[in-house]
Amino acid sequence: MELTLRPIVKDNWEEAIQLKVKEEQRNFIASNLYSIAEVQFLDQFKVSAIYDGDQMVGFSMYGIDPDDQNYWIYRLMIDEAHQGKGFGTEAVTLIVNEIKSENTTGIPVIMIGYNQENDGARATYTKAGFVETEIAPWGEQLAAYSLKRYPMKKRFIFS
Repeated sequence: MELTLRPIVKDNWEEAIQLKVKEEQRNFIASNLYSIAEVQFLDQFKVSAIYDGDQMVGFSMYGIDPDDQNYWIYRLMIDEAHQGKGFGTEAVTLIVNEIKSENTTGIPVIMIGYNQENDGARATYTKAGFVETEIAPWGEQLAAYSLKRYPMKKRFIFS
């Protein structure tokens, strides 16, 4: 496995919108097409394809949320044909490392939200170092990854 992140550009956006999660996961995440459209209106976000060598296997969208000024991973998906191979956890690690390299202003956390019934997401994010914090007003489970050097406590207080 040799995963890399590459920008979504005119040469690969159509391939990105063909990626699909398993049928039972479709209610857990917005489509890649929607995400590519949405990112046009989020100044500090970007979309990236996840590649294994030269094969696109997934999609991500992340950046600084305008509401709380924290980094957020808004979307992460691995195509149904490539699930179960460890790509999810490795992709989260790649995104976290990318954010760390971009974080010149000292933002303390990366946040993510996922459907409470999405056990695959929960396992992937926990394995990558995210700590569940609380249930968001919109119903998703929130989890945080500390960008500081000390370990994060189980509960995270938003300021």
